[in-house]
Amino acid sequence: MATLASFSSRLGAVVRELASKKGPGGWYGRHMAAAERAILERIPLVDLVVEVRDARIPSTSAFKCLRKACCSHKQVIVLNKVDLADNFLTERWLKHFKNQNYITYGLNAHNKDSIKELLRILRARVKELKVGESNYTATILLTGIPNVGKSAIANSMHQIGRIGAAEKGKLKHAVVNPHPGETKDISSYKIASHPNLYVLDSPGILRLKIAHNDMGAKLALTGAMEDFLIGEYDLARYFLAILNLSEEYKRWEKLKDTLDDTLSSVSLEKHVVGRETVQRKSRQYPSDHTQDFIVKDVRQTLFKTISSFEGHLEEENNMEKIIESQFIALQEALKVSSESSEDRYKAVAVKLLNLYRTGRLGRYTLDLVSSEV
Repeated sequence: MATLASFSSRLGAVVRELASKKGPGGWYGRHMAAAERAILERIPLVDLVVEVRDARIPSTSAFKCLRKACCSHKQVIVLNKVDLADNFLTERWLKHFKNQNYITYGLNAHNKDSIKELLRILRARVKELKVGESNYTATILLTGIPNVGKSAIANSMHQIGRIGAAEKGKLKHAVVNPHPGETKDISSYKIASHPNLYVLDSPGILRLKIAHNDMGAKLALTGAMEDFLIGEYDLARYFLAILNLSEEYKRWEKLKDTLDDTLSSVSLEKHVVGRETVQRKSRQYPSDHTQDFIVKDVRQTLFKTISSFEGHLEEENNMEKIIESQFIALQEALKVSSESSEDRYKAVAVKLLNLYRTGRLGRYTLDLVSSEV
């Protein structure tokens, strides 16, 4: 799509330019270079390497240096955040990686059943690699780019894994943060006993060189680098271009236009007291854009702006027009009120990006299945 390519090209060019900057203005500094060296040095010493990728960008989020540093029999590819990606395309990607002779699995790091199955897969694979050994201790290295959920997976495996209560109480937890780059060092967490399994959580690494602009734009939109480096407004515009050209908005056509309910600051909650159901008023907070009534309003607003637009969105000037109209309309839907238009646009952008990244505005897979691993 030429229009989308234009948006991603401009955004990706900014990302690639940032790679050359040193210090606080860029995203690749000495700490990331040192972490990359530490990970590569650790790979030959561990029993298994789990590469965590973002299910929305299974190719773009690849940890490229693993291609030469780790053979496929020692590597497992995990697609995290499947709850944010298109189900059909996720299945196609999983099949693609399996055809490349990789053990692969798709999960949601916050879903207990997903983590249990991942633990089963890892224990089975380690047992295969340790054939003939009985009382062994194995280490598993989690690797990947920033913000793909490595620390969340490490924590979930620790909490669910077969570890005694006394041990759980003594072990620290990996710091989980929606912002990239929170993990600074390689840390060890016990995730299973009999045999003992340890997982090593490592810092997220983005390579200094990004192959093309489209890749840079996808990395930025999915949160692999800090938003302020790129600009929230430009990131939100890119997301709106993706949404406007997709079919996702059509799912919101049947939302009932209950204006009084959705815009009211008070709603009724039902509580059971004894044998009677009592209705109580509960406050709704317009400043909290994650509340259902605001999300519904945002969906309605986006549906109306797209479905009523008469121009061809494949033309770049038409895409610019509709995005401008959406930013204006979303100020009311998101309850944004600031003095300057710049502040209002940024506030809309920040809230819109959050709703996209938490799956409130649909599921999107940005990478199409190709021969790339």
